[in-house]
Amino acid sequence: MNFKEKNAIFCALDMKDTDLAVSFTKSIIDYIDGVKIGMEGFYSMGIDGYNRIQDLNLPIFLDLKLHDIPNTVNSAIKSLLPLKPFMLNVHVTGGAEMMVSAKQAVEESKNEKPLLVGVTILTSMNENSFKEQGLKLNIGNQVTNLANLAMKSGLNGVVCSPHEARKVKDMCGEDFLTVVPGIRPQTSGSQDQKRIMTPKEAVKNGADILIIGRPLTRSKDPISAAKEIRMSIENNDN
Repeated sequence: MNFKEKNAIFCALDMKDTDLAVSFTKSIIDYIDGVKIGMEGFYSMGIDGYNRIQDLNLPIFLDLKLHDIPNTVNSAIKSLLPLKPFMLNVHVTGGAEMMVSAKQAVEESKNEKPLLVGVTILTSMNENSFKEQGLKLNIGNQVTNLANLAMKSGLNGVVCSPHEARKVKDMCGEDFLTVVPGIRPQTSGSQDQKRIMTPKEAVKNGADILIIGRPLTRSKDPISAAKEIRMSIENNDN
């Protein structure tokens, strides 16, 4: 792995205003390794806003969580590839055929080939969420089952909570990426996340790429917050 894929911090730019997203990213650019642009940001700022953020020369994780029939996901990825994202994602629950089709779209690209990762179980969910759907599933086992399916389908890694990152590594190998949201420094609240962990704990538990949003974007002092998170990761052996 290169430095962008190991102990990396990606700031989740869940913002609707392009000027704000650009100025905020510039303010913490020395302490992060990339940014995540999800549905809220991409649908609000559009391609022009995306391009302005890309001009900052940071890797972009385009987090649109594609989930549809195989042909549609294949076509959607081909439409996104000219944006040259560092990483794209699909929902693993779309099935092996969909993931294989998504990977084919990436491999056929004449542009730079982004990493492709699969969303397992959202960090806003817990086992009560499964019960609401009439499902009796152990959340840890389900995440590792989905990770194994993603690996067999040719994906580069998965999005999972920090609680399952080590289990994913044990099953799929150290080179299989774990992209981990649900990161909350000790001074932050959990907000709508249920399966959370501090940055230092997450790295120790096998997280490769930490997705950190509100602890940075809603901090009164985002530069200090970013510095503190960076130091906690770099001093992880202490």
